[in-house]
Amino acid sequence: MSDRPHTISQPTALRPSEWIIAGLSVLVVLFFLLSPHNFALGKLDAVAYAVCHRIPEHSFFFGDQQFPLCARCTGTFTGVLLTLTTLTLVGRTRASRLPPPRVLLILVGFFLLWAFDGTNSFLTLSPGAPHLYEPQNWLRLTTGMLNGLAIGTLVFSIFNFSLWQDPRPQPVIRGLGELGGLVALAALLTGLILTRNERLFYPSALISTLGIVVELTSINAVIVLIVSRRENSARRWRDAAWPLLVALALSLTIVMGIGAGRAALTDALNLPL
Repeated sequence: MSDRPHTISQPTALRPSEWIIAGLSVLVVLFFLLSPHNFALGKLDAVAYAVCHRIPEHSFFFGDQQFPLCARCTGTFTGVLLTLTTLTLVGRTRASRLPPPRVLLILVGFFLLWAFDGTNSFLTLSPGAPHLYEPQNWLRLTTGMLNGLAIGTLVFSIFNFSLWQDPRPQPVIRGLGELGGLVALAALLTGLILTRNERLFYPSALISTLGIVVELTSINAVIVLIVSRRENSARRWRDAAWPLLVALALSLTIVMGIGAGRAALTDALNLPL
């Protein structure tokens, strides 16, 4: 990713129309949080329902409680949140370049592993279809987690490149050592989930579904910045409040819209939930 010339200036004050959009965004967020039918685990299920097939055989159970996301999606979105959180905590919030080629090649390999295992798993859904091996949920979780590291790295660099007035021309992951640290953290989270300890159910469910919201919000924030012509305008986090609020509301709207559409289609076709 190359540097992009831009003019250093004071962040533009919100226009009246943008204040209205901000108000509507707050209402959307409050509607989601206060909806009486979506408290506690129900809210996590609502988010997961919009993006995941949630096939029981492809999902983990903690006791008799099915996880909100299938094993592969659990890994993917947990990996995304792990990557975004770790890179933020180690001070890469303005780094805007992709990792060096050897690190990037490994991340591409993570994606290919996820795609290969997913394709093999998909083939088993059709009786008699050829496949190389029997899918396992631990493998779905592992390849999903590695894919999440790759997605999180890409999203983080694009977000920083689009948001900040002075994005730093530094890679978000500097070398193999840092990538190894991320993989070690991912392995730890994977191991904890695989224990299926019932005390870890809610923390694990929250982390994975929060990863969906954070990823969607990060991507939508870039779109909001471009559409509103506010890219490369933030000097501090408070300057990012408006695009992030609008992006969060847009993400929740997408989640609720897909969930409602899927529920209506499921009901119309008399399919199992």
